[in-house]
Amino acid sequence: MIEDDYLYKKDGISGFGARMRSVFGSRKFWLRGFAVIVLVAVVYYPVGMAIVHKIDDNPDFTGNYQGGSHSVSTASALINREINQNRWTANDPFFLPSAALDNMPNFQTGIVYALSRFAIELSDQIGRTRGSSQVDPDLDDAAGLLKFRGDKWVFDPSISLLPGVTSEQQYRQAIAALDRYNQRLADGQAVFERRADNLQETLNRFANDLGSASALIDDKVEDPSLFDRTADDVFYATKGRLYAYSLILRDLGTDFEQVINERQVAPAWAEMIGSLQAAAALDPLVVVNGSADGIIFPNHLAGLGFYLLRARTQMREISSILQR
Repeated sequence: MIEDDYLYKKDGISGFGARMRSVFGSRKFWLRGFAVIVLVAVVYYPVGMAIVHKIDDNPDFTGNYQGGSHSVSTASALINREINQNRWTANDPFFLPSAALDNMPNFQTGIVYALSRFAIELSDQIGRTRGSSQVDPDLDDAAGLLKFRGDKWVFDPSISLLPGVTSEQQYRQAIAALDRYNQRLADGQAVFERRADNLQETLNRFANDLGSASALIDDKVEDPSLFDRTADDVFYATKGRLYAYSLILRDLGTDFEQVINERQVAPAWAEMIGSLQAAAALDPLVVVNGSADGIIFPNHLAGLGFYLLRARTQMREISSILQR
């Protein structure tokens, strides 16, 4: 009977309320709750961030070449490393410690952006016999998949309350598409046109992209601030882009070795790779957007921009030689 239920007994109701007051009104309860919050803030997030954080700028990284194209093999392996080995962090939800990171996500998205540009060049130029020939379906898929935003998690309430496609899923499909193309290339069933005009056009496109990156740096350098909270975002996104280009162009040098030797641009090519690697190797403890001539507080973006513009100039010089 309801009348016999504990909560509906006259003394039961007051007894239940007393118990609630004894729990939530207890100083010990609130102290424990505060301790848990402090533990999460001081241990869970900082320790988790330290464990996950990794700016992997190894200049000697290369793919597991099994025939086909060296540059395509490295591109596929680089995506795989950032997605499946280092952990993709750009779309981590707030309850994961890595969501508080910003340098690593920007570095990773910079890498994927550069690889998406490379995939476009493969589908538009290198992977076709001529401009009027059919686009390779795998390269076309890879180019489209790598354009997918890097911050998409499984749930996106702004689009739908249902689970959606994540960035990692799209990028894994891009890996598979690049691997399929490279396998067909190794089997003689795909095209990789090692022509001077293809290499020239690829360099021009990469140089144009670096021009847009230099504009972002220029905007920051012209407005120095020691409290610029986005300077490190620009720095690491650009660093990731330059790092990816250094690996891709290094291996394109192997793919186009005959053309490079015939046009006698091997020394200039090596210098260009050196400039890109020097930019990718910059690793300040804290990114400072100080005065360009500052002594105590330097401008790390200006240093990165120097190597970027140097590499871009070298790309233009090589492109000019290839055009002759």
